[in-house]
Amino acid sequence: MGTYIINGERVTAHAAAPAKVPKGSLIICSADQIETSDLTVSQLVSLWNALPGVTPITKFRDRNTAVRRLWAGLQQIPPSKKSVRPEKVRATTKQDQVIAMLRQPKGATIDDIVDATKWQRHTVRGMIAGALKKRLGLRVVSENEERGRVYRISEGTTKRAA
Repeated sequence: MGTYIINGERVTAHAAAPAKVPKGSLIICSADQIETSDLTVSQLVSLWNALPGVTPITKFRDRNTAVRRLWAGLQQIPPSKKSVRPEKVRATTKQDQVIAMLRQPKGATIDDIVDATKWQRHTVRGMIAGALKKRLGLRVVSENEERGRVYRISEGTTKRAA
């Protein structure tokens, strides 16, 4: 037995209830749920006529007939392929790698980040100024040391409150 999502006149079948359901949608798992739903008989007619491979009608004899026929029609819809695919888990991004490098007590130089990410130097500087400082609001400080200009994320304060 499947799960059916009704959104307007569009019906999709799923092997199991999907994680995300569009707002305003009705989830149906049995004929009883159709019977107790707020769907009017005219909406049931519209749903019936929207099903693939059915003969269009203008009305049902009564609500019980509508529910019985609509439930049988819903069960003929093949399950959506989208519900079968597992969600992809994103691997660690290069930005995450750079943030981890900058959170180390020793910090990181532009050359360290270039070696780790294979980015060009101007890309690293742009990412620090744009993505880390402006977009994420991290407080990135830099100091001149023996090995060159070293960048660190100051854990104490951020530029803006989250």
